[in-house]
Amino acid sequence: MSNAFLQRILDRNRDWARQTTERDPDFFARLAEQQAPEIFWIGCSDARVPADRLLNLDPGQVFVHRNIANQVYQIDVNCLSVLEYAVNILKVKHIIVCGHYGCGGVRAAMERTELGLIDNWLRQIKDIYAANARMLDSESNADKRLSMLCELNVRQQVLNICHTSIVQSAWKAGQSLTVHGWIYSIRDGRLHDLDFWVDGVHDLNPIYQMLNVAEQSPSF
Repeated sequence: MSNAFLQRILDRNRDWARQTTERDPDFFARLAEQQAPEIFWIGCSDARVPADRLLNLDPGQVFVHRNIANQVYQIDVNCLSVLEYAVNILKVKHIIVCGHYGCGGVRAAMERTELGLIDNWLRQIKDIYAANARMLDSESNADKRLSMLCELNVRQQVLNICHTSIVQSAWKAGQSLTVHGWIYSIRDGRLHDLDFWVDGVHDLNPIYQMLNVAEQSPSF
């Protein structure tokens, strides 16, 4: 990457800042005061899937966490820290897990080629495939099978978020919070609601519903 290329990037930034100020002289002053987004977006790191552009929102209106194949792991301190900030500090009302069709991470998980460290990151997607193998294997078209797994992956990550103590504690405290599963098509720029959402512990399998200490049965 040449210095000339980086300079062009900086020039584009200055043009954007100037044009934004010309349209709205108070824009950056307001932005500097606070961020108060109602949406927390968990998406894929793919450069073609930028949250604010897809949603047509200004900076400050969506809080974002991205990683390869939009994964949520219970031991991922990075993701959980961002989730905790979004839920407990920003008090977001909606969490959107957004995958995308043709996801390279999901495609890699479907294959048996050794790639390196990323194989460990993608292991959960292999587990999702294994759990749905009969349905997936019945689809002979490879692209359709990939799309199906991309959707199944989003659904599982929605549940993974809902299984965290962070989200369940917010619900128990009466906080309005809904977790949604969406998917994006790079081919036409459209977002699709998978109609898979959770807004309370009542929607979860009982084994994942956490009880407060006071609610637990005494041990004898």
